[in-house]
Amino acid sequence: MAQTELGIGIIGTGFGQKIHIPGFQAHHRTNVAAVYHRDRAKAEAIAAQHRIPHVFTSVDELVQCSAVDAVSLSTPPFLHAEMGQAVLQAGKHLLLEKPTALSVEEAQHLLTLSQQTGAIAALDFEFRFVPAWQRLAELLAEGVVGQKRFITIDWLVSGRGDPNRPWNWYAQKDLGGGALGAIGSHVFDYLSWLFGPATRLCGQLSTAIATRPDPVSGVPKPVDADDTCRIMLDLADGTPCQIALSAVTYQGRGHWLEIYGDRGTLVLGSENQSDYVHGFKLKLSENGGPLTEVEIPDRLQFPQTYADGRLAPFIRVVDHWVQCIDHGKPTAPSLQEGVYSQLLMDLTHASHQARAWVDVPSLKG
Repeated sequence: MAQTELGIGIIGTGFGQKIHIPGFQAHHRTNVAAVYHRDRAKAEAIAAQHRIPHVFTSVDELVQCSAVDAVSLSTPPFLHAEMGQAVLQAGKHLLLEKPTALSVEEAQHLLTLSQQTGAIAALDFEFRFVPAWQRLAELLAEGVVGQKRFITIDWLVSGRGDPNRPWNWYAQKDLGGGALGAIGSHVFDYLSWLFGPATRLCGQLSTAIATRPDPVSGVPKPVDADDTCRIMLDLADGTPCQIALSAVTYQGRGHWLEIYGDRGTLVLGSENQSDYVHGFKLKLSENGGPLTEVEIPDRLQFPQTYADGRLAPFIRVVDHWVQCIDHGKPTAPSLQEGVYSQLLMDLTHASHQARAWVDVPSLKG
């Protein structure tokens, strides 16, 4: 049977222009058919730059366009519930950027809609598609570390370290801003992917940069979204995890995952401060021996890499989504995984407010 090409509608033109549009244009089964922007002049300029045939200033009009089979949604989190609902109610497939929404209730509503309409929804949890991370998952499945004793995650970068970076939605907790949503959403997904569910967690959030300048007036405006997170978490098998996240650490060590077991240690990390995908190295110690770099097999390598490291795994996400659409059934990372990541974020906020450990309920899809 001939494979059909999918027409993609683009909603969200920040990250959408950097990664989503070129990613869909690079994939052999997708073409970018339409773009939305509330400002028509900007929408038309984006369409002209990227050779996109249809332009819309209304989400409802875009999702009704016959040339659009599926929609990529990469707007800020506070728009995900309303826009995602419009996409799914129109019966169009959905590729959603993380964090999933503003709450687990919003995320669950989108999941329910996708199940009711049969639309296939996926989350852009890119680390599942990065070669070094895939090899790590294989080694864990092979049992090279044995019984896990301790897991640590450090994701310490400086992207928002400059206090003169302008105030916007990212500075506002109620709009889904903050480091927990931006990078913690990834962490909670790959913890679940690699190690299974959590049973309880304790989180503390802080804001080091209390004001940022208004982009128009320059007047300082208050920041109430977190820029640093400290989280302790217990897995269902009892393994303790320690997580440190920050977007304001000059010369932070980058992104590191360390797994310590009774037979071995796995360390996966990257010091790259400017690209959160490029630069990962995987090392293994067996039976107390030295850490030795693990070669990543050719079968896992990207067929092509790009200057922006995020593009190659995004194309793999697109490929995964297209295959799910072909088979009529979502597989991880789907909205189900998005709901779980959102649940852990919500519980981190609840723990911070209560200054206490909180239990993690099990979720049923």
